[in-house]
Amino acid sequence: MKAVISTLRNIAEGVSALMMAAIFGTFILQIFVRYAVGSQWFVSTFGNAIDASSFGWTVEFILVLWLWTIFWGIAFVVRDSDHVTFDIIYNMAGRKTRTVLAVTGALIIAAALWSSIGPTYDRMKLLRLKSSATLPVKMLPVYSIYFVFLAAVGLRYVLRAWDCLRHGADRELHMPPYEEPVRAEKEQ
Repeated sequence: MKAVISTLRNIAEGVSALMMAAIFGTFILQIFVRYAVGSQWFVSTFGNAIDASSFGWTVEFILVLWLWTIFWGIAFVVRDSDHVTFDIIYNMAGRKTRTVLAVTGALIIAAALWSSIGPTYDRMKLLRLKSSATLPVKMLPVYSIYFVFLAAVGLRYVLRAWDCLRHGADRELHMPPYEEPVRAEKEQ
């Protein structure tokens, strides 16, 4: 199972990397079109072979890719230990209290995310009719990554609650590695 999860994680990271590469490539294209295509050298060498005004789509394309990269990354790439947390009370609590706090928090987050799917879709239904200004796509598919984010992160927190119920919250995900031995000595 760990090998499957590792493979899926590598694929998710690869997708994120490809989206970032596409953002970078499009950004370089924007710079080239903005500064090179209108220059005297370019016009004298290539004529009007490239119409700079037909590259307005690059701005919207970068915005869409950035949106997808953020929500995809949070849903599938960013680990719980990468998040900033305020866990002073949590880390001071005993193992059973930490387990209760972890399970309760995880289930609240999952319920909040999943319960927002329906109302969010109801608000976004109009986007299936609205087209992008410069890209040949309707807006609902552009924003559909948000639903993937809600479903995936909700599932991650349900799995976190299940793991804490089975094994307890004895290992805090947010504890720096150099502090773990000190904590283990205190609990024994």
